[in-house]
Amino acid sequence: MGKKKTIVKLPETGDEVIVKTKSGVEKGILLKSHEPGVVLLKLGSGYNIGIKNRDAEYIQLVKKAKESEDEEKIKMKGKPRVDLIITGGTISASLDSKTGGVKWLTSPSKFLSFYPEIREIADVRIINPFMKASESMNSLDWIKIAKIVAKSLNDPHVQGVIITHGTDFLHYTSAALSFMLGKVNKPVVLTYSQRSVDRGSSDARLNLVCAAHAALSDIAEVMLVGHASLNDDYCFALRGSKVRKMHTSRRDTFRPVNCKPLAKIWQDGKIEKIVECSKRNKNKVKVDAVFSDKVALLKFYPGQSPDILEYYSKKGYKGIIIEMSGLGHVCTEGKLDWNFELKSLCERGIVVCGACQTIYGRLNPLVYSPGREILKSGVVYLKDMLPETGLIKLGWLLGHKEKGIEVVREEMQKNLVGEINERLGSEFLE
Repeated sequence: MGKKKTIVKLPETGDEVIVKTKSGVEKGILLKSHEPGVVLLKLGSGYNIGIKNRDAEYIQLVKKAKESEDEEKIKMKGKPRVDLIITGGTISASLDSKTGGVKWLTSPSKFLSFYPEIREIADVRIINPFMKASESMNSLDWIKIAKIVAKSLNDPHVQGVIITHGTDFLHYTSAALSFMLGKVNKPVVLTYSQRSVDRGSSDARLNLVCAAHAALSDIAEVMLVGHASLNDDYCFALRGSKVRKMHTSRRDTFRPVNCKPLAKIWQDGKIEKIVECSKRNKNKVKVDAVFSDKVALLKFYPGQSPDILEYYSKKGYKGIIIEMSGLGHVCTEGKLDWNFELKSLCERGIVVCGACQTIYGRLNPLVYSPGREILKSGVVYLKDMLPETGLIKLGWLLGHKEKGIEVVREEMQKNLVGEINERLGSEFLE
């Protein structure tokens, strides 16, 4: 009889391995690689590196990956409870090497296996109401998230809430939660990633770790937490009603507009407050989750016909936000004069508001005559409010059917959740 063959188990995705290369030895977790001929490794530091097959002399198994755990086994006893609401986006996805696309990380064990660091910070309870790309979300999703968050905030065992979300329309959701939740009693933290966690340049790990620290802080605000720079040094906490995505792919894509960040947050838990913030309290949160979808965001451009305003009127819209030029202008002369149509809409009970197309700065209709003419037509000027925040605020106010049009017009000009600054300094342009 011949000798019995020894079956050697090859390392698999998730296993801890050692990779011997011509230049040294690397130790880490073996990840699925989307590039043919490349071994992808997650190092102990959290960074991912790619090693070409031709440079790897051998791969040695150190420890097999743990089998999937159910949610009860994942709980970290003795750690403060944080509710993590997963809604989709790149931070909640990993690369599918079979298809070349990404797949959602919906199960608690799968998600936490990619982000083991947060288990050392908090006892995380994962809630998964849906999985959507941010461009597929709508007001019903904002309402659902707001109700879930309010329930968590009113749970005495929960210390804070984290919401993972896609980047492209995250600032719409952060604005919606700001108005629907009002004055919160605990931290409500939205976070994201521009690149999935299994990529070497991913921003996901630092963002989520800093979000976990923010969720346990004494800052009782609806805020967005993410990279403050291109480096993996610290994150900013940004007010949910004064933030905007400013770059398609940079890791520090979200910037505060016309204001300063709330705080700096480091991955070791250090938090440095920059401005005065609302503090954690024991008040009960009363969710006010309503919204009217009959609102529109319209960008004015040279040569644009005012006929577009009549279109929205015929379609039954109740409110329009117009991104205006300069200090608050649209064409008010010649064949394309908008003033007559604007006045007509306002007289018919449609709330028309002007916002800044420049993003930074504020509107002032009294400087030039076109602005003064538009102001007389009944248009509401939103000062330094972001156009997207204006859209969300208008839809939220109009969702209250008991509020009259004049009340809505008045409240659009009031600072309810930090969406308006009464004064702007040059430091906000830095």
